[in-house]
Amino acid sequence: MQEQIIKIYEKLYDLYGPQGWWPLINHEGTNPTKTGAIRGYHPENYDLPMKRDQIYEIILGAILTQNTSWLSAEMALFNLDKLNVIDPEKLLKLDDETLKSAIRCAGFLNQKAIYIMEITKFFIEIDGKVPTRKELLAVKGVGNETADSILLYAYKQPQFVVDAYTKRIFSHLGIVGENIKYAELKELFESNLPENVHLYQEYHALIVEHAKRYYSKKPYGVEDPLKDLLKV
Repeated sequence: MQEQIIKIYEKLYDLYGPQGWWPLINHEGTNPTKTGAIRGYHPENYDLPMKRDQIYEIILGAILTQNTSWLSAEMALFNLDKLNVIDPEKLLKLDDETLKSAIRCAGFLNQKAIYIMEITKFFIEIDGKVPTRKELLAVKGVGNETADSILLYAYKQPQFVVDAYTKRIFSHLGIVGENIKYAELKELFESNLPENVHLYQEYHALIVEHAKRYYSKKPYGVEDPLKDLLKV
């Protein structure tokens, strides 16, 4: 199992290279794979985020991208940036209708407006400290994937992010069952990989990039080059 998981990572990295996640809207880097959003990426620069507002922006992005594409979430971030509220104290002063109007493009605006306010209050409360996974999961609107995304990309903590694409790819390849739970799949990666933030960031990002190419439309994974890799 460990060998398979590492071989898949090496193959994906060979195919697509470093991904430079999490994108930041005011960073001048470009998307190395030229799919989806085209700005804000920072391949092989693992120092980001460095500033408080960059950490906060990633947290907002993790909420906004729930159940929608990154392009839609990014558009909402641009709208918030135009309002000069990618700043927790300023955002809390924003009236409800203005916030909803800004994030409408990301969908589920009523829910996400509440979630954004709740995570913003939490961000101010922890005052620069690194939150625990348990603390994040206690915030309204933060589930497993969002919590792990925040920890891995905003706070550089070794928490592997699992999403629908991860389950889709690895079940299609016969490595896990289709009904595997989030915690089980997360544990599978964390127990078979070195505990390394950069590795976790790249692996998750590479899975998403690969899935966009081979697993976004049914039938899934028909021409997936990973299948040949795993043949005995």
